[in-house]
This record gives sequence, C-alpha cells and structure tokens, in this order.
Amino acid sequence: MSLSRRSLLSQLPLAALASSFHISTRAQASREIWRTGNPTIDKPREIALGLLKPTQAQLERAWELHFSSVVFESYGFAPRFAVDGEAINAAIREGASSDELGDLRESMSMSRGVSNEREREEFFQAFKAAGVTCVFQNAGEEGNDPLRLIKRLAHFTKATDGLKPALSKVTTAEEIVALKKDGHVGLCFTGNGVPLRMEWDSVKDELRFVRIFHELGIRMMHLTYNRRNPIGDGAGEPHDGGLSDFGKATVAEMNKVGVIVDVAHSGWKTAEDAAKVSAKPMVASHTTCAEVYTHFRGKPDSAIRAICETDGLVGMCCISRFLGGKGDINSLMDHLDHVIKTFGAQHAAIGCDISYTSRFEKEERAKILRRPDGSSPLGGAGDRWEHLWPKDDYITTPQAEQSIAWTNWPLFTLGMVMRGHSDEAIRLVLGENMLRVVKANAV
Repeated sequence: MSLSRRSLLSQLPLAALASSFHISTRAQASREIWRTGNPTIDKPREIALGLLKPTQAQLERAWELHFSSVVFESYGFAPRFAVDGEAINAAIREGASSDELGDLRESMSMSRGVSNEREREEFFQAFKAAGVTCVFQNAGEEGNDPLRLIKRLAHFTKATDGLKPALSKVTTAEEIVALKKDGHVGLCFTGNGVPLRMEWDSVKDELRFVRIFHELGIRMMHLTYNRRNPIGDGAGEPHDGGLSDFGKATVAEMNKVGVIVDVAHSGWKTAEDAAKVSAKPMVASHTTCAEVYTHFRGKPDSAIRAICETDGLVGMCCISRFLGGKGDINSLMDHLDHVIKTFGAQHAAIGCDISYTSRFEKEERAKILRRPDGSSPLGGAGDRWEHLWPKDDYITTPQAEQSIAWTNWPLFTLGMVMRGHSDEAIRLVLGENMLRVVKANAV
C-alpha cells in the first residue's frame, strides 16, 4: 500500500525533530516543506530552489521519495562539529606543536558531539535534514602510512562509540537497511589510501595491513590519491602509466579481504587498468564526467564504462570546480544525467565530498589565539605533498556552492525528479547501488 504524504511525513525520522527545526504542520502542508528553521540549512535550499524552479507537485513527490528511501552517500563527510576554542587556547598555552594542534582540531571536528550537547543536537539536525541514512565516511588521512591513516579512523570510532545507537559504525549493507527502519544513521568507513609499511620484504607482507584495516572497519580504499604511489598514478600526475604489477596484487588482495576498490583520485589509465583486474564491483566514489566537463578529477567515458563493467558505480561529487559550467545544482544534474542515460541508473550514485559544518564553528574559531603575525595557529593542509593540484583557473560563486550544500540532499532528489527519472531509478542512485556494491564485496 502506498503511503499518503501526510502519513509518510508523520513517520519520517525528520518529523521526530520537528520541534528542533520549528517545522509546523502548516509549514509541512505549504510549499515550504523544505524549511527547517536553521538558516545555515535553509539559505542554501532557497538558492537551489530558485535555480530548479519546481512545481509544488514535483517538490512533494521528491520529498516523499527521498525520505522514504535508503540514502547511502558513496563518499563524503558526516556533519562536522565546531571546535572548542578555549580548549585549543589551553593547548596553545601549554606549548602544543602545530601537529598536535592539527590533530586536536581534527578530533574535535569529528567527535566533539560525544561530550557537547549543543554540537550533538546540531549534528543530528543536519543529518536528518539531509535525509541521509549512511555516509561512506572519509576515515583516513591522505597517504599510505598506516599511522597516518589510523588517526581519522580513531576519531570516527570515538564518535560512533559515543553516539550510538543514534549514530552507528556499520560494516554491512544489512546494517544500513536496519538503520533506516530504526530511524538512526550510520557511518561506513573508507580510507584515503592503502596502508603500506614501505618495507618491501615481500608483496604479501607489504599488503598485510589491508586485512588489519578491514578488521578495524574499513570497507573501501583509494588506490591512489592525487600523487603517484607504488600502486599506480594519481589523478594529478601529468603522466599516467597505469596500474603497476604491485597494484594488480593490491587489487587482488582487496578483493580477497572484502575492501572495495576506489579509483576516485586515480589517473584515467590507472582506473581502467584496475577495472580490468578487479574480480568484484569497484567504484569511483566521488568524481565527475569528463565528457560533460573536462577536469582531471573527472573520469572519461572509457574509464566509467570499465568501472560499470565490473558492476560498479561512479558517484558524482558536489565540488563546483570539478562540475564546471556554473558549478551549481543544475551542473550536478547534468553529470548525473550523463551517467544515467549513457550507462544506466544502476551505475550512478552521489558522493558529495563536502560536509555540513556546525553553525557555531565561526564563533568558536574567533576565540582562538592568533600568532604574532595574525595567522591562525591551526594552519592548513594546502601545501601538503599529497594535495598536488594541477593549475585550475575555474572561478566559482558562493551561490553555486551553496546550491549543492550537503544538507540539500533532498533537492538532489528533486533535481532527478525534474529531469524525468523514475522513482525506481532515483532509489538506485540514492542508495541501492551502493548497497549492492557493498554486498558484492563482502566476504
């Protein structure tokens, strides 16, 4: 039996937070069912709606479809907590190094809600507004050093341990479906690199940490980041030599252990080579279509086709400079349309690669002591070796970026509705495809 709009809204997890969002029955019945009362969420939605210009019927259909579906983001970030400015100041006064302060900032942004009620409420409001059931969570700092990769994994393990059952660490597709039924949300962990000790005693010994990280909960790994490594070439390298012999052994080990192969940051030939040797469905979890807009972080049709032939998927990201055009929600829809119409809805997903940041972050950052030159003691990662970016002159706008904000997930569904895609196709894109790939890789 199909649910009525009224009965569906009464059963949605979002409805349970109606008082927090200041959503009234009258508001739900009006055109503004998208309003939450949180301006950090509502302003980007207003911008996106102004670009999409939906009818009331399209808006209502999208809302019902989105919030009744299992929404499994193929790669991204859960909402980020605001840092604790005074706690950072205390660490500065105690002489904490730049690295220590960086680790502290990351830990706070990823797990502070465990101990802070205001941040905890903000986190779950954003999650519920987005209507996302599970995020394939970036839980590994870029690179191959096991000690570096384990840090974010520790931070998010702390978050899922401290916030359960409302937030859970999940490792199977069945757990994600159960979360939806229970009205909870989850994180499935992905690493930003294959853990390598770089001792090279033997191929088998060098790859043994793949199994260790799988046991810690990692279910997907990047073969490369932007740079070249022993596995293959990253997307940012000027010359892509493809997958190495060691890379072939790496893919085989990941298939054996149960870790999804992700080539989102790999070079085009490296991605195609990986698809040729992978025995299980693989992904480019957060990318774009180079046929729509040529960018090194996108994938050409040849690479997408190779991934699809493994029964895998490609997730479209929400990075304006990768999408090209105006870099807004309509540009995102152009890339999704290309995948769906060229390769089939069963191979498309959304991996935003962005997050919602607590609206209290700005005021907490303002509390932090500055260096004598006025700069922030927290620094940045822009000059990190792994963060190689070829020259890119693309200029985006705040409005374009806000139109594809993470909490605009229901409007991504609306965009697909307005492009004429069926409910079945949209449910595949929203989460069923990623569930299929997780099941196929399980051991």
